[in-house]
Amino acid sequence: MSAVIQHSYRSLSLIADLNWDRVYYILTIVAGLGAGAVIGAFLN
Repeated sequence: MSAVIQHSYRSLSLIADLNWDRVYYILTIVAGLGAGAVIGAFLN
């Protein structure tokens, strides 16, 4: 029983790690677009 719980915990932590990578990826894109908008507004 404890082996099943340990295996499930490892699977959940892997899924959480993959999701955080996806969140960082989206935040990086949003930050880049925002910085581009600010720079474009100042140059106009």
